[in-house]
Amino acid sequence: MQTLNDFLVLIDSYIGSAVWFPYALLGTGLFFTFYLGFPQLRYFGHALKIVKGKFDRTGDEGDASHFQALATALSGTVGTGNIGGVALAIHLGGPAALFWMLVTAFLGMTTKFVEVTLSHKYREKDETGRIAGGPMYYMKNAEFKLFGKKLNLAWLGGIFAFATILSSFGTGNLPQINQIASSIFTSFGIEQWITGAVLAVILALVILGGITRIVKVTEKLVPSMAIIYFIGALAVIATNYENIWPSIVSIFSDVFTGSAAVGGFLGANLAFAFNRGVNRGLFSNEAGQGSAPIAHAAAKAHEPVSEGMVAILEPFIDTIVICTLTGLVLLSSGAWKDKMPNQFEYTELDVLTSKFDENKPEDKQKLYEYLVEGQGMTQYTGELKIENGVVMSDVTLVHARSIADNVKVYNADGLYTGTLEVANGDVIDPSSAVVFEGESLVHSAPLTIEAFKRSFLGDWGQYIVSLGLVLFAFSTAISWSYYGDRATTYLFGSKYIVYYRLLYVTGFFFASFADTTIIWTLSGITIALMTLPNLAGILLLHDEMKKTVKDYWVDFKNDWPGEKTPE
Repeated sequence: MQTLNDFLVLIDSYIGSAVWFPYALLGTGLFFTFYLGFPQLRYFGHALKIVKGKFDRTGDEGDASHFQALATALSGTVGTGNIGGVALAIHLGGPAALFWMLVTAFLGMTTKFVEVTLSHKYREKDETGRIAGGPMYYMKNAEFKLFGKKLNLAWLGGIFAFATILSSFGTGNLPQINQIASSIFTSFGIEQWITGAVLAVILALVILGGITRIVKVTEKLVPSMAIIYFIGALAVIATNYENIWPSIVSIFSDVFTGSAAVGGFLGANLAFAFNRGVNRGLFSNEAGQGSAPIAHAAAKAHEPVSEGMVAILEPFIDTIVICTLTGLVLLSSGAWKDKMPNQFEYTELDVLTSKFDENKPEDKQKLYEYLVEGQGMTQYTGELKIENGVVMSDVTLVHARSIADNVKVYNADGLYTGTLEVANGDVIDPSSAVVFEGESLVHSAPLTIEAFKRSFLGDWGQYIVSLGLVLFAFSTAISWSYYGDRATTYLFGSKYIVYYRLLYVTGFFFASFADTTIIWTLSGITIALMTLPNLAGILLLHDEMKKTVKDYWVDFKNDWPGEKTPE
């Protein structure tokens, strides 16, 4: 598993985690924000009126209402990114990472407006009569020009569709059930595979009904899960009210310097916070990834721009509202910087040759340079001697980017005595029967669970997170199954959808007890593979986008002469 994770990390280092990727994502959003005159601000109120159905027409073609399309798209984005993703971003980049998540969301409001408008404009009907849309269709049908020469980008649509199928697993399937199962195990002690099996059956019953059943489920799940999570988050923040202002200050104070070391957190520089904040922001709201346009393509609308405006609301609700709440919960509770008892994952366990004391500034600096700046550190190779569960070798165990304390090693018989082979800092246990437990930082859903418990809710807080996570993540898995089956239809035809759905449900079950670190790494790769062709496509169509918006307002004034426009 360690070898597989290292291979995936290497691939990710060239795309999603590469230095240039956040700039490509934010740069596209920034360009369209200025090019279209800040539509995320000017059209926000108009978008709310559209969602309410004020400008609907009888006979508009589509499979879902504006609200249902928004709910389906939101259910695809409001998931583990809002609970586990924020926790992971702060764990890696400190409070400043949340700032970059918010920046990603603000610019992403424009990016979604553009990608949804263009995708809705070029949607089609498949051979069964169902609406089919998404970036692959504008890539196939739009007229692209570069330096005056026409381009045929149908091949790019094929690449995007294939990446969508991969990302339906990497974004909407594997990390969602993995976080659900981990949360349920943490809160209730139910084995991960049991949770996976039960929810896999329910998932199959929902997605086999197609878009009609999906929108009926998501339009009820999304409001319910948002209310439950909102109330719980406010309870935590209210309990720790004295930390609200310091938490807000910490988000902005270290934006251009990075976050300083505090507690078990060893610090993060600007580049680290920026990269992790943008990547987790993208995972949260998916602006630029090209996923939401697939859901919005099914909406009943005669004007593609009107559906694009509905999409403006998504990053606002998903990231600016819900992720900010989660961030304030983590920061005000102090859970993000505290070590806590947990079972170690081998992929996050690193064995260093020297003994380090985090109370010594020079040792803390060396670890910061190793973990954040990537400077060399001698990793242990040899046998790790263990007696009655205690590591006797003169080494330092680093887990979840923090020095591990009070470590105990167990096997099936109890406290372990013996040796384990270590190669370049990685513990090798072929049988996977030896377990390391101790105190270290935690991240993802377990961190958010701990934060929710630090309120007047007490242990009841963990149940709110678990319930919210189940609803959030399960609805995401439902929506992404639809994205995957539309991509399958585009590439292979509708008759292959049933095979895709069977594979989707099977993967959902097995991911419930897979390694969390590998799941997140795979997720980052698949997100980038979808995002890059979509960004290239909408940038090439920037002139058409501007003309489409202009034509919309001309038609709107003719159809609704008494209505005030934000143009």
